Amino acid sequence: MSNIKLIIEERPTHIGKFMVGRLLPFKEKRMVGPFIFIDHMGPAKMNESENIDVPPHPHIGLSTLTYLFEGSIMHRDSLGVEMEIKPGAVNWMTAGKGIVHSERTPEYLRGSDKVLHGLQIWVALPKEYEKDEPSFVHVEESEIPEWKKDGVNFKLIAGEVMGKKSPVPVYSPLYLLELKTISGAKLSIGNELFGESAMYILEGSVSSEGNTFGTKQILVAKDATLCEFEMGPNTSIYIFGGMPFDEERFIYWNFVASDKDTIERAKEDWKEQRFPKIKGEKDFVPLPSR
Repeated sequence: MSNIKLIIEERPTHIGKFMVGRLLPFKEKRMVGPFIFIDHMGPAKMNESENIDVPPHPHIGLSTLTYLFEGSIMHRDSLGVEMEIKPGAVNWMTAGKGIVHSERTPEYLRGSDKVLHGLQIWVALPKEYEKDEPSFVHVEESEIPEWKKDGVNFKLIAGEVMGKKSPVPVYSPLYLLELKTISGAKLSIGNELFGESAMYILEGSVSSEGNTFGTKQILVAKDATLCEFEMGPNTSIYIFGGMPFDEERFIYWNFVASDKDTIERAKEDWKEQRFPKIKGEKDFVPLPSR
């Protein structure tokens, strides 16, 4: 990606007791297009006594996208949805005015060794959709557009770009692309992108303008139209971006909004447990103090 604006290293954080790498937001860049939060989970090896158990927690003003490379997560939410997400599929949950969900290891895996590895992504909603009713869509791996070009395997996980359109029902112009190569490849795709653009190197290396970047680095371009780079052998990258919003977005914990009053109301509603409940779930994640 030529004309690099920022180079960011993955920073460790936690989901429950498991380590994840925080990619976005960071101090120098709060959003890339409508993308406001990206975590790289794992790879985490778990034995028969270790499981993912994220109790019910709320969201507003965003869509969450879960995309796994390995493992499985059982999603349950206040709409009554119970859906297992497996590698290559997409769980797309739109919070709108408010939703609650939990994420746990499926029952059939809880007594065995397992691995969890994937991306969790938040996409902020345009202002006119922030107060909409919540919704949930599951897209199977077989439905994701996939093609090959110049020695690279492409997948369009979400959005519309390069003449392709993902069935994931996004709310603003954006793209989330997976690129993989075994032998390496040189690409110039900037004229097919738009808005703001960034790249995450999951595996392998990327070279641009005489510089080489490695695994777990995120590169933010100054201009999406100047996206030229070379992928090394056995490299997997994710390019994401789109049109930024006119208004600033505020974020507190799991809440995203274009005004602070909406976030304050959501904080109070969660403290008082006025959000909708998930059938069969009794515990919940308390509102953090900061």
